[in-house]
Amino acid sequence: MLIPFFQALRKAKVPVSVREFLTLLEALKAQVVGPATEHASIDDFYFLARTCLVKDERHFDKFDQAFGLYFKGIEHVGEILKEIPEDWLKQTFEKFLTPEEKAKLEAMGWDELMETLKKRLEEQQGRHAGGNKWIGTGGTSPFGHGGFNPAGIRIGGTGRNRSAVKVWEKRAFRDYDDSLELGTRNIQIALRKLRKFARQGAHEELALDETIRATAANAGWLDIRMRPERHNAIKVLLLMDVGGSMDDHIQRVEELFSAAKSEFKHLEFYYFHNCVYDYMWKNNRRRYAEKFPTWDIIRKYNKDYKLVFVGDATMSPYEILQPGGSVEYNNEEAGAVWMQRLLQAFPKHIWINPEPQGVWQYRQSIDIMQQLLGQGKMVPLTLQGLEQGIRTLL
Repeated sequence: MLIPFFQALRKAKVPVSVREFLTLLEALKAQVVGPATEHASIDDFYFLARTCLVKDERHFDKFDQAFGLYFKGIEHVGEILKEIPEDWLKQTFEKFLTPEEKAKLEAMGWDELMETLKKRLEEQQGRHAGGNKWIGTGGTSPFGHGGFNPAGIRIGGTGRNRSAVKVWEKRAFRDYDDSLELGTRNIQIALRKLRKFARQGAHEELALDETIRATAANAGWLDIRMRPERHNAIKVLLLMDVGGSMDDHIQRVEELFSAAKSEFKHLEFYYFHNCVYDYMWKNNRRRYAEKFPTWDIIRKYNKDYKLVFVGDATMSPYEILQPGGSVEYNNEEAGAVWMQRLLQAFPKHIWINPEPQGVWQYRQSIDIMQQLLGQGKMVPLTLQGLEQGIRTLL
């Protein structure tokens, strides 16, 4: 049964060997997971297989893709919108508004928006399309998809105008690829300026100058001197926004991520969506099963780490300022609270923004984030911006 799974992993370019595959079979034979365990599940097998077969976390994404394709349909994923019938959200047409018509639409406040949605769920009896009140498609209602509203709740469908303050659907993001081959080394060269070398570890390197001096002082008798090898002592904590509007910037962020992985030995990374809240994750396909509490991250890494955010900071202001403002779940504390905790824990910090700097002034959320970060702490994802950010971190 598992031989095709092994072949699927190799096809996905996961460097798995026969020895590792045999280790997995031995673990199954020993019933590490299986009928003998009290709470056996597909998740238990996933973690066992990943532990046995994957040697490096950079291959987690490829493993997850192969695992998902091979075991498709075994694991139930996604939250079902039980309250809203599927036929209400079938899109039959799209409504296109002129800029003048869009300007006339007024956005509801946060509390009013949530209260109104509850009332609509209680009152609505059937499907609607093209309207301005009910949950439906193709209209100007703040509830549904396929239309336009300056600040609504998108239910199903795909995002177009990026003005939703909440998104009611199961969203899947993809990990950034850190093995991307760069067409240019400019980003690496820019990041290299942040490196700080120190002599650490065992005596592994010939100290040529000291050996010559010691040999000369010893009347020509060879006196070999060794010294610790030089290592990059800079520690970087990289927090990356993923999904949504960040999909437009995947290639540039992957180039940055790849360059950072090659330049910094002490690099730790986590993902978040739009704004940091009470947890983050390392693997987008397992982000609901493998959550890392933000408090634990703050406690785990000391002040020596340079904190680097990567994101477009483009979101509803509610997502930063309002408890429950996350587009995906009801966060108990506002994103601004968690941002302040992180910034206090790591005094050396910057935010790298892939959005063109010329549009920053038109995004209220970017302005709020700049105020939280402090003057000059947000830089564009350009070579000049990276150099400016590195000077801030030094």
